[in-house]
Amino acid sequence: MRYLSLLCFSFLVLQLNAQKQVVPVKASSKPKLVVGIVVDQMRWDYVNKFKPFFKSKNGFLHFVNEGATCDNTIIPYVPTVTACGHTCVYTGSVPALHGIAGNMWYDNVKMKQVYCVEDASVQAVGTTNNAAGQMSPVNVWTSTIGDELKLATNFKSKVIGVSLKDRGAIIPAGHAADAAYWYDTKSGNFISSTYYAASLPSWLTNYNNAHHVDSLYSLGWKLSLANSVYENNCDADENVYESTPFGKDAKHMPYDLSSFIGKDYSKIASTPQGNNLVIDIAKQALLNEKMGADSITDLLAVSFSSPDYIGHSFGPNSWETLDGYVKLDEILADFFSFLDKQVGKDNYTVFLTADHAVANIPAYAKKHNLPGENYDDGAVKNDIITCLNANNMNPKLVSFVGEYNIYFNHSLMDSLHISNESMVHLVSSYLEKKPQVLQVVESRKAAIAPLPQMAREKIINGFNAQRGGDLMLLTKSGVVDGFPTGTSHGVLYNYDAHIPFLLVGNGIKHGAINTPTYMTDIAPTITTLLGIQMPSGSIGKPVLEVLK
Repeated sequence: MRYLSLLCFSFLVLQLNAQKQVVPVKASSKPKLVVGIVVDQMRWDYVNKFKPFFKSKNGFLHFVNEGATCDNTIIPYVPTVTACGHTCVYTGSVPALHGIAGNMWYDNVKMKQVYCVEDASVQAVGTTNNAAGQMSPVNVWTSTIGDELKLATNFKSKVIGVSLKDRGAIIPAGHAADAAYWYDTKSGNFISSTYYAASLPSWLTNYNNAHHVDSLYSLGWKLSLANSVYENNCDADENVYESTPFGKDAKHMPYDLSSFIGKDYSKIASTPQGNNLVIDIAKQALLNEKMGADSITDLLAVSFSSPDYIGHSFGPNSWETLDGYVKLDEILADFFSFLDKQVGKDNYTVFLTADHAVANIPAYAKKHNLPGENYDDGAVKNDIITCLNANNMNPKLVSFVGEYNIYFNHSLMDSLHISNESMVHLVSSYLEKKPQVLQVVESRKAAIAPLPQMAREKIINGFNAQRGGDLMLLTKSGVVDGFPTGTSHGVLYNYDAHIPFLLVGNGIKHGAINTPTYMTDIAPTITTLLGIQMPSGSIGKPVLEVLK
């Protein structure tokens, strides 16, 4: 009996010692700040392509070396344009649900063209150019990351959006944002609207009064690397198929921008210095609004628009694009150092993605025996009018053509007793004879179109009844909806739809993810990290492999 008691006592001591040795794992705290970065018009392959030329390991390579990269992230809808992309990133949703059907669309209910963030009920703040400021997120139908963060913290979180483009600042910030600031090309100021506040904060007014645009113009646009780097890794510096945004005689690097000082504030957007303006405002907002200063998570949404303006003009293979990304890398490296100092290295999380990618300039593609053609909205509409005239039909039967959507005038069709089926057949059969066209799909019947499932799903995801076109025009690969010079984006092909998704910081696990992910997965990944509700229309899945 005594032996049994000693045995039981010994077992009890062992159990107690074992319990003492178990050290509970402390759950990691949420980041004090989330910074969302959208690089407007960034192809997935740019990080790898430009890696040898980045001067720092703390810019884009900071994500690669210390964070997570999702290397097969695809946009799951069409059209792949700016407004749709920013909305998808921050809602986890698609145009069919979030309502942003393009940068511009024809509203089938209001029967008029609508710009994605237009709002006549608000007024401009910070400029006399009222049209530039009559903007808000009212056209977005679903909630965003920022909205859900506000709800989860009883609206104590701070949420601010910054971009050169109004849509790049407003949509990511969301409905409940504290502020959104964008650039007015007439005044050279960053402005806002009365949707957010009756006046600009004093820190932004002071920044505007310093006329930083003029000081950047005085620096011009000079190359960051030796000429030989660009010669060996890019197209020629001067090409007839590139645009000339700085004047018809400014055809190659470097660019003297001094003639624009005090006269034309729009040109800065087509230079890397446009990114400097955006990061200045982002830093000022963080400091003056004390973002990331307490335990309640804040969201700073930053969108760099200049890569889009540069890419449209010069294309993805140009000296200008390479140089722009080398300079953007330096800005990111400096910004990470700023965040380390102001918020603390382990107290923030940054994700970086793109709203879309871009096609090669068609003439560049053809020069290298690759498919490349132009077929813009104006040419499409002219062809449809030719078709209607040839059949003795009213050319006003088509209301609008934009971003590969073709809208019928249903009121006129009804009055003339023209059926939808006959219009679909007439227009589709005519356009499908064009060499640039792959197929014309009736949007409402995309699910049964004779196309691969991926293509059908992208059309379905991009369509909604109130704002979508009757027909979706699918061009062949390499066909660009653009001008004779420069290039564009908007289609389902991977050169437009394959984007980066990079993360680093608090709660992020280091590694490369090669399994397929989608733009719709970005928002649920961030909300999962924060432990808050997904945006209301989110259809994505969190990428759990990147989360600790």
